[in-house]
Amino acid sequence: MQKRPNIIFIVADDLGFADLGCYGGRPAVFGEVSPVLDRLAAKGLKFTDGYSNSPVCSPTRFALMTGRYQYRMRGAAEEPINVKSRGSATLGMPPEHPTLPSLLLKNGYHTALIGKWHLGYPPAFGPLKSGYEEFFGPMAGGVDYFTHCASNGTHDLWFGEAERAEEGYLTDLISDHSVGYVERWAEQAHAGKPFFLSVHYTAPHWPWETRDDEALAQAVKDDILHLNGGNIHTYQRMIHHMDEGIGKIMQALKKHNLIDNTLVVFTSDNGGERFSDNWPLVGGKMDLTEGGIRVPWIAHWPAKIAPGGVSAQHCLTMDWSVTMLDAAGVQPDINYPFDGVSLLSVLEKPSATFPRPLHWRMKYRGQKALRDGDYKYLQVDGIEYLFNIPADQRERANLAKEQPARLLQMRAAWESWNQTMPAIPEDATVSLGYTLEDMPQR
Repeated sequence: MQKRPNIIFIVADDLGFADLGCYGGRPAVFGEVSPVLDRLAAKGLKFTDGYSNSPVCSPTRFALMTGRYQYRMRGAAEEPINVKSRGSATLGMPPEHPTLPSLLLKNGYHTALIGKWHLGYPPAFGPLKSGYEEFFGPMAGGVDYFTHCASNGTHDLWFGEAERAEEGYLTDLISDHSVGYVERWAEQAHAGKPFFLSVHYTAPHWPWETRDDEALAQAVKDDILHLNGGNIHTYQRMIHHMDEGIGKIMQALKKHNLIDNTLVVFTSDNGGERFSDNWPLVGGKMDLTEGGIRVPWIAHWPAKIAPGGVSAQHCLTMDWSVTMLDAAGVQPDINYPFDGVSLLSVLEKPSATFPRPLHWRMKYRGQKALRDGDYKYLQVDGIEYLFNIPADQRERANLAKEQPARLLQMRAAWESWNQTMPAIPEDATVSLGYTLEDMPQR
């Protein structure tokens, strides 16, 4: 009988659909941006129609943790949770709610999160309260790569439930701690106690700092949104630093003969931000157009996944969570049924796709979206659109007047789904990093 797999869940922050070479991204002036991830895709499975649960970070992370639509939880109504919520007993991942790590922990896995949490602050919330046995990283949504301070200037680097300073470039720290974790748990993994490691990078989220830009940390310490800085060259280098770190993690797996039976998943929490390459998609972070929600999805698991696969299966972040639990033989809590579905059959046979309607909503601009088959219903600022996505990935040809019956049917399907979700709270906040006063519309 085959041992249950180790699982490594790697999540980038604000990575665009075409930022990686394997998704058509352009090379940088220094060469390939993502050679490690490109090789993982070539040796594993790449999804062309994988989506995030939200076009902004913390709501997606609620779905990632629970395998359920984030709209079921109050904290996920924030777009996103911001540092002003520190000390709140409401805006975070409820400790009593079963999670991907808590269900795995209950079923014999060792669990750790190395990297970004962004699901509420101690003392009410935190990784160790939601199923992770170990944690290293920031609690906030964005921190400086060198000072590790959040946007309000407070230090935000944690070991477990205690803040502690550690010098270094945050992307490298996350990579190195992840490698150290694999090194420490390799022997037990071989002995029959598998591990679940979440590696949640802050890269390539602002501020725009590479490994060589420590001097910038002082210049942007009072405004880490870094609205007056950055460029595509810095941005590509930040992705490359993350890619190098993922390479180190893969080398640690290889060193300890763990690669074959370790499911490694890579994705992004939402679509790209201001320097991202989303081609051919339009929009980005905060938008329910394709550029805000369609993201890279790569799976590597030699024991189950044949190399060179490409899948057009429609799927959401929460489907990864359910797939991981299915791979581990873990069932959901009967009181918290999944909205996500397992993709295990697709991992084994990429051509075995199945219908999968995908729903979204945002308080920001009153956005609504439904992808069902080839078609997408979209509403933004009260205006309705209908697109055939395979024929028009840039969402430029509105078919609403040409196909009114389909528009009506998809609107009704979205409304029917929405009735199964709690209403968006009146006091839910929308936090925009920048406006049209800072830069032109995408």
